[in-house]
Amino acid sequence: MIKNLIFDFGDVFINLDKEGAMENALQLFKLKKFPDALFETNYRYECGLISTDEFLMFYQEKFPWLSRTDIIEAWNYILKDFPIHRLEFLQGLASNKAYKLILLSNTNVLHIDWIKNNVYFYNEFKNCFDFFYLSQEIQMRKPNTNIYEFVLNNSSSHPKETLFIDDTPENTLTASRLGIHVWNIDPINEDVTTLFTTKNQLF
Repeated sequence: MIKNLIFDFGDVFINLDKEGAMENALQLFKLKKFPDALFETNYRYECGLISTDEFLMFYQEKFPWLSRTDIIEAWNYILKDFPIHRLEFLQGLASNKAYKLILLSNTNVLHIDWIKNNVYFYNEFKNCFDFFYLSQEIQMRKPNTNIYEFVLNNSSSHPKETLFIDDTPENTLTASRLGIHVWNIDPINEDVTTLFTTKNQLF
């Protein structure tokens, strides 16, 4: 029986444009593909291992023709709208108190700052959760096993009683190996608000 629901943030609640963001960045940076050094820096930033200033300085040194604003706008290009019906669904879950609600997101300070400034109900959203884990705050990142073990232990959740909803196959695969039930949601054709019909066999 499911007692705990772990939700990803991007492409579960807030819509993302991953392909568009990559195309925009490649054009802006005048690259054909992203070098490993950029992925490594992004990874370190999402794990809270470097500050926003260090992150932006790295990109300005690599691409000196770009301003700080250019880099921030390119970084936040991925973030789109947050449909209100998803908040309402979450608020219903929170008011019913039938499940422990947990957010687990790979994110960073710049993205959260953008969301705070552009999603007027961010605090209402955050307050729905019993536990709210952002990668840069806990210095761990999906799909590494340790982040799931941390969440389970810290929230006193048993894997067999837990369902994890995430749009990235690598993330749900690692969780499933720990015995957690998963829904690898398709953000194009599925919506988190159909949870109880899509995964009705678990409830």
